[in-house]
Amino acid sequence: MPGKPVNLASPNERKLNFWERLYLPAVVQGLAYTWRKMRSPRYTFQYPDELWYPPDSYRGRPVLVEENGRPRCVACGLCARACPPLAISMQAKEVDDVKEREPAWFEINMLRCIYCGYCEEVCPEEAIVMSKEYDLTFQSRDEAIFGLEKLLVPAERLKDRLEWLKRYKNPQYGQHWEFRKENNLHSLKDRPFLKWLLEEEGMEELKSTHLRPEEPVAAKRSWGGVRAEG
Repeated sequence: MPGKPVNLASPNERKLNFWERLYLPAVVQGLAYTWRKMRSPRYTFQYPDELWYPPDSYRGRPVLVEENGRPRCVACGLCARACPPLAISMQAKEVDDVKEREPAWFEINMLRCIYCGYCEEVCPEEAIVMSKEYDLTFQSRDEAIFGLEKLLVPAERLKDRLEWLKRYKNPQYGQHWEFRKENNLHSLKDRPFLKWLLEEEGMEELKSTHLRPEEPVAAKRSWGGVRAEG
């Protein structure tokens, strides 16, 4: 036998009148709201004829910063280690330059990239940054693997992002802290500054930072291990 319907209405529930039970006024009210919105100014873009220009904080596809025709990257491998989907791979090579190393090859699998920005966060030289490019299409899986020829972007085109990173990462720079010039020996974020240190301040150490002795500097010291003699 079919069950008996039970009235579950609360005692203080408002009773609907005749027009409210027809729902016609609510339908007309909804249509009127839609008509008003159709006559209001449009905020949509006529893509692809009109493209959206993202803000400086937008995380588009990761790119490598190129300065003076060479990558700023020192091939330290931190971005590859921090990448959650393991989309970054590289191989380092030694160069006769103040930065000592640069990538022999550098690849990012854009099918794996999740645009998290961890590579940008962990990079000590701000050599890999998130660009404003968001329109990516591929015809095959091989096309989605970007090498140096597709990843390198001149620093002038990334000026907005680099300036935003400077404000985001170092809001106290120049306000609460004083930095010694010696701390910038291995920094490649500002090559003109390194050149100024070499020419104006006479810091000849910049020419020989890649020429290290065979014996480690800490060979006769101990940090918790067996104490060296002497």
